[in-house]
Amino acid sequence: MRRIVDKNLAWFLVALMALAIVNVLWQVFTRWVLNDPSAWTEELARYLLIWIGLIGAGYAAGKKLHLAIDLLPSALHGRRRRALEFFIDAIVLLFAVFAMVIGGIRLMSLTLLMDQTSAALGVRLGYVYLAIPLSGAVIAFYAVVSIMDRVRGRTSPEADASGTADAGHSQTEYTID
Repeated sequence: MRRIVDKNLAWFLVALMALAIVNVLWQVFTRWVLNDPSAWTEELARYLLIWIGLIGAGYAAGKKLHLAIDLLPSALHGRRRRALEFFIDAIVLLFAVFAMVIGGIRLMSLTLLMDQTSAALGVRLGYVYLAIPLSGAVIAFYAVVSIMDRVRGRTSPEADASGTADAGHSQTEYTID
């Protein structure tokens, strides 16, 4: 299941990045070649960047690529280290569920209810804010997977990236199958 989510997220992020690149190239073309800048491309680029950042944060959480200060986990061993890592995963899960999923759904619902739209595109802002609960759901999914792996006594190479001899320097290979 994790591999399927990883692969789909990676492809979704690639598609968003490709769309952002095409959008920005169109903006440059219309501004400098046609001398008539497109009115909507700047706003679309902004919203694409929001989606890329938030969904990318979920993807990075799953790959354990977020910045972490591993001073305490590095000093602990055995049960204490596992307990701390479990606690960290639980805190991440709680934040993702309550702040991002529930808070994001409330924000999205409120803006949809108020019928707020963007200036240039006319897109309902609730759809832009949908990235928050989606990102929270992805982060929560990966936190649950990490907790389940720890309970079962398994850890993935990504999960141990901070505990390797190269503390903080993961040797993860990034490919999309």
